[in-house]
Amino acid sequence: MADVIRVPSAKIALSTASVYPERTPDAFELAARLGYDGVEIMVGADPVSQDIDVIERLSEHYQVPVLAIHAPCLLVTQRVWGRDPWAKLVKAQKAAERLGASTVVVHPPFRWQRDYARDFENGLARMRDETDVAFAVENMFPLRARANDVVPYSPDWNPIDYDFPQVTLDLSHTAVSGSDAMEMAVKLGDRLAHLHLADGLGVTNKDEHLVPGRGNQPCAPMLERLAGNGYSGLVVLEINTRKAASRTERIDDLAEGLAFARLHLAAST
Repeated sequence: MADVIRVPSAKIALSTASVYPERTPDAFELAARLGYDGVEIMVGADPVSQDIDVIERLSEHYQVPVLAIHAPCLLVTQRVWGRDPWAKLVKAQKAAERLGASTVVVHPPFRWQRDYARDFENGLARMRDETDVAFAVENMFPLRARANDVVPYSPDWNPIDYDFPQVTLDLSHTAVSGSDAMEMAVKLGDRLAHLHLADGLGVTNKDEHLVPGRGNQPCAPMLERLAGNGYSGLVVLEINTRKAASRTERIDDLAEGLAFARLHLAAST
């Protein structure tokens, strides 16, 4: 009997961060041109990424849905949407609800955000009771200083062993942390709700976000595993194209990432 190709219901989104130094409107245009199922908004320094009215108009103009919101929780976005981390998450939740996005991606708190870190698990649980939006906590990585690992996150850079019902697994971050991505996926089980698809070599402490297939992370086996398990979460291409020599090269990288995801999400049974 011939194999049957079964394409799962998982949608493939383009992170707006993947087009940097181009801007959020360009991400919508390229997602529409290349055939992505939608976008993940990385709320950051770009004023458009912070303006939900403009985002809504872009989504309608390009007919590209917003599938996820990445809350502004990077070091470089500490002042975006104010300085109160809980207020940021509430704003991300309201944005997701208005735009029809299913997921808010959030990082573990920094250690110096003591009150926020102390209440992080319980606070997310309270927010989950108030909305259908999923808060997917992302795996991060330790930093290296003078050959020592420094963990700037609390309770940890790795959310797997904590009580988070939804987790984002980032395959560039697994490269930096030296983690076994497949083992993490197995441990997460149904809690793996969101995948940041990227690659990395893991030879330095640099978060590379390479095009999938250009590093040593199990990008293809991960997608094939998810497809075989009937994964229904999002796959988000989150790559670094800032060193692309031209816009054509950037577009080629984004097209290659999408083709890689489509190919390996097609499970044969």
